[in-house]
Amino acid sequence: MITKDTRRQFKPEFKKDAVALVSEQGYSISKAAEAVGTTA
Repeated sequence: MITKDTRRQFKPEFKKDAVALVSEQGYSISKAAEAVGTTA
């Protein structure tokens, strides 16, 4: 049986908040990803 890889889907608000950590609060991308529970 062949299974499909599924990618996690994120809501626009979640993405906006993650980007704000980097652009407004000075987080590195890896630290921001860790803070929101994803990978860089």
